[in-house]
Amino acid sequence: MLKKAGKDIPTKSGTKTNPKSQKEVPGQMLDKASKEIPTTSGTKSQIMMRLEKMVEESDIMHGAIRSVDMDEGVFVIAHSELIAKEDMQQLFEHEELGIAVIHTYIWYMYDTLMRGTELCNRFNFIAASRINTTFITKNPTSVMNELVDRFMVAGDNTTPSLYFLPFNLCSGHWVLVAMDLSRLMVYYLDSLPGDWSKYPSMKKTVDAAILKFRSKKNYRNRKDITWVRVQCPQQNNSIDCGFFVLRFMRDIIALNRIDIPKMVWNNNLGFILILSDISSNLLLNHEYVLFS
Repeated sequence: MLKKAGKDIPTKSGTKTNPKSQKEVPGQMLDKASKEIPTTSGTKSQIMMRLEKMVEESDIMHGAIRSVDMDEGVFVIAHSELIAKEDMQQLFEHEELGIAVIHTYIWYMYDTLMRGTELCNRFNFIAASRINTTFITKNPTSVMNELVDRFMVAGDNTTPSLYFLPFNLCSGHWVLVAMDLSRLMVYYLDSLPGDWSKYPSMKKTVDAAILKFRSKKNYRNRKDITWVRVQCPQQNNSIDCGFFVLRFMRDIIALNRIDIPKMVWNNNLGFILILSDISSNLLLNHEYVLFS
């Protein structure tokens, strides 16, 4: 089941960040590109100790919640996400990530890496709460139209760009679908073995949305939609998929490449690296998530 943090709990608003002027992230090899991304100083153990202390001191662990307000730049429409105790537990007790944490880290990436740069024209995000297996099972036509509406907002889409869709399956597993509408390319990134053939309803819905969008724009479909299975680092347990999906998006943005190579990562990222990166950057650089 997909988790929605803070449901039926009175909200407590936090402060918004101020937009910052960011330098363009140049396209380069992944090991070099990663250096362009803000990181928190200190060893992994020092970072986690600081985070744990902050969480213990925050009233969020005693029932308070934070409302993270996201402007239209992130998901095209204004969006708010509630962060509560259960979301902190997902990070620090090594649990499966829910939608609230996924969306909040997407907002963090947009705010720190993309805002005010040309990257906003190259990378787009689709809210996971609106497109997932549960909704496709109930009403596939509605989900397809939701995708088409999202594509229509961004203009003609003749310039290559990627749409990131963190997709949650009925089992709770997260995969990343990255769509290039101009080239009729769909990249599939999964931290478990296999490909999109395991989820035929997902592929059918995505393909139908792309073709309907191009039809509404009177674009000629010169070829069939091509799906590419990107070789990704693999999780070694049953719960890390959300962390991997977040890192996949972050690294692709850092590469600043629309055409994702079949082989991007040279080695396994490992859970500790991903956990430390996501937790420290998100919480230490945006302390109002923990403190009002």
